[in-house]
Amino acid sequence: MNRLYGFYRYDSICLEKGVVAVFPKNSRILIVDDMNMFRQMVRQALQALEFKSLVEANDGATAFPTLAKAIENSEPFNLVISDWNMPKMKGIDLLKKVREQTWGKNLPFIMLTAEAEKENIVQALQAGVDGYIIKPFSIDAMRTKLTQVYEKVNKAKPLAS
Repeated sequence: MNRLYGFYRYDSICLEKGVVAVFPKNSRILIVDDMNMFRQMVRQALQALEFKSLVEANDGATAFPTLAKAIENSEPFNLVISDWNMPKMKGIDLLKKVREQTWGKNLPFIMLTAEAEKENIVQALQAGVDGYIIKPFSIDAMRTKLTQVYEKVNKAKPLAS
């Protein structure tokens, strides 16, 4: 296996194991982190999982207008993966601001952080986060969380008849 920034790339055999419901590969995903290295870690994990439409923002203050502009251009994001600790606007504040918007109430949002403090997790859950990933993470952990979040946000949707 090839090592990438502290996690392993899946080979084609591993990717074929255990097919489950997950975000479509053409999903638009916004990666928000003030540290380029961590944005690249997330990007590489998502690319290893065959996601192609990835956009980056270096903090919440940049991410929010990016999200709003995507809505205006009829190209909404399908998922946000955001760090907690960032300058200008923290991930938790970005989450709260997104949830205040009509278009953001049901936007899947995963918080990515090095902090596993219970109070932060509770605060994020109360603000409406859909999932939480602790850094460092493996590609398998990312895939598992993506699957959990996808199933969570799609459970409430009625089945087409």
